[in-house]
Amino acid sequence: MSGEDRQKDIVELVHREGFATIDSLAGRFGVTPQTIRRDINRLSAEGLLARYHGGAGASPGGRNADYAARRDSLAREKTSIAELAAAHIPDDASLFINIGTTTEAVARALVRHSGLRIITNNLNVAATLAGRTDFEVIIAGGLVRNSDGGVVGEAAIDFINQFKVDYGIMGISGIDLDGTLLDFDYREVRVAQAILRNSRRAFLVADHTKFGRAAMVRLGSVGQLSALFTDRRPPQPLEKALAAGKVALHIADRDENGAAPEPSSN
Repeated sequence: MSGEDRQKDIVELVHREGFATIDSLAGRFGVTPQTIRRDINRLSAEGLLARYHGGAGASPGGRNADYAARRDSLAREKTSIAELAAAHIPDDASLFINIGTTTEAVARALVRHSGLRIITNNLNVAATLAGRTDFEVIIAGGLVRNSDGGVVGEAAIDFINQFKVDYGIMGISGIDLDGTLLDFDYREVRVAQAILRNSRRAFLVADHTKFGRAAMVRLGSVGQLSALFTDRRPPQPLEKALAAGKVALHIADRDENGAAPEPSSN
């Protein structure tokens, strides 16, 4: 079992049982306690687990991990997801892009497109795309969140409600296994809900660590999406929720040489 597979299983086990000791996890996965401690430290930094003396518990879901830690975590997977999502956006399209490290990766992948019109509440996305002279980049007004360059608040919501675009590119903090979309900041959620309402097609870009992850604010449900772009097949309950909502599932893969992902869907 790879380290990433083991960490995914640790998150699922801890969220199911509430707490697990380092020794029990080491015995279960056949690795040393030191390896489990490193796994827990990484998962704690990503906000997926709460680290305690002697073990790990479920994250309380009250706050997100530090932006820099989120940006660096699973960077390769996020790039694969972003390239796959960008391949489904045609030239000359109009789109929203919201706050998130994976949506920022999508912005980088879209630089190779032409004639795009982008509305965003993410200063990092705007900076990435503003260099293309054939792009039209519009920034929503509002409160700039200094932790990540996101723009939130009533002004941002009112601004977004003026538009109807072809695609909404959205990130998320967590997806409950029943298909509920979750986030940490109610102000960010209200902006994301406006994006969802005003997009003809809504694309969610999320790596596998978001599956089953707890967060306290409800954004909506997967049935409101057109497609989910991710790096691994979701757990069966979530996959059933996607199928029930007729949401396209696209899984990005890389070959052993790190080649660019080939689109796959079901």
